[in-house]
Amino acid sequence: MELFIIGVVALLASTLTLFSGFGLGTVLTPVFVLFFPVPLAVAATAIVHFANNLFKFALLAKQADWTVVIRFGIPAAVAALVGALLLDRFDRLPPLLVYQWGASSHEITVLKMLMGLLMIGFALLELWPRFQALAFPARYLPLGGVLSGFFGGLSGNQGPFRAAFLIKLGLSKEAFVATGVVLAIIVDITRLLVYGSGFLADHFSRSQELVLPVAVGTLCAFAGVMIGTRLLKKITLRTVQRVVAGMMLLIGFGLMTGLV
Repeated sequence: MELFIIGVVALLASTLTLFSGFGLGTVLTPVFVLFFPVPLAVAATAIVHFANNLFKFALLAKQADWTVVIRFGIPAAVAALVGALLLDRFDRLPPLLVYQWGASSHEITVLKMLMGLLMIGFALLELWPRFQALAFPARYLPLGGVLSGFFGGLSGNQGPFRAAFLIKLGLSKEAFVATGVVLAIIVDITRLLVYGSGFLADHFSRSQELVLPVAVGTLCAFAGVMIGTRLLKKITLRTVQRVVAGMMLLIGFGLMTGLV
């Protein structure tokens, strides 16, 4: 059942993220959290996200704006390193609270609390009309890289800030998508290096359980990219963003209360 859920969500999210420039990590992280500890869920999502972006890069690389990539990507890589190191540090802290709910024991940890707050925060941003219209001048691209990279390394949610900073640069739809793909790859490489040497090594026995779910998620995400390239000019995302935000609110609440 977990493979089916991960596969279906990866397929749908990958199809939609091609248009928005974000969404796969936002949607897939809560799904992995349902089946694995938070650090492993973030790492598993990062692997699927990275593989999916490499696939999109192969299809769209010629359309990328490399000047934007340099100005945005270098600060993003540095900030992603900081965010990923913080995630590893939070994973090592003891639980804040352990309680019983019926026959089950639940833990509220610093990491779950932080992830829950971030998910709820990003969900509220998705529902806030002013954030949908928010855009920044080109001179703020390095700041956008810092914000996108830091939250990408810490929680996997890098896309909303990246989109807000790229949207008013006058890029074509194809250049916007391709540039976002290159920037996402930069952040993914940085955080995966940290994850691999940190909590993936610490949770090695359980991390082996990720192989099949990650493979299924990756293949389904590839299929989503192929579907998305055929629908690039036909789809709107506002309803999808609301559904995503609702799911993030539920999972964020579950993390903060220790139920997930």
